[in-house]
Amino acid sequence: MKLLLHSPVGLLLADYEPDALRSLRFWRGGDHPPAGTRHEPPRGDLLGQRIVAQLAEYFAGSRRTFDLPLRPAATPFRAAVRSALLQIPYGEVRTYLDVARAAGRPGAARAVGQANAHNPYPIIVPCHRVVAANGALGGYLGEWGRGDALGKKEWLLRHEAGVLSLGL
Repeated sequence: MKLLLHSPVGLLLADYEPDALRSLRFWRGGDHPPAGTRHEPPRGDLLGQRIVAQLAEYFAGSRRTFDLPLRPAATPFRAAVRSALLQIPYGEVRTYLDVARAAGRPGAARAVGQANAHNPYPIIVPCHRVVAANGALGGYLGEWGRGDALGKKEWLLRHEAGVLSLGL
């Protein structure tokens, strides 16, 4: 099942099965979503309703962690990075090196950046909370330098810092 959801940082496409979320990704406005995509979950779609509710709560500022069942396909390293990302508290940031150390691979800071670029659950698995050693944003969603994705990362960090609070 697929849901196309509006959010303060743009359209989000949730791809899920009845028992687990496969991915959540940003969707470019103007692109046609996959066939069968809905804008709200049908009655009886409990996971779809949870996804919508938890994202709305996050953007409203009342949710700090997610408890959605995830079904990622990942290498052992990416799974370790995902686990380390989930340990970063709401409103805080870590460096790529911090995450590499937490994943048990202190020499793999650049690889953490690549793992983050392939994170199938942005926002839910908070790769936006990872910044460069000098405090710069670094990258987001595989984009480096100034751009739309980095604007989303900056918005998410400001939101979590309490600078923003918008409803979905």
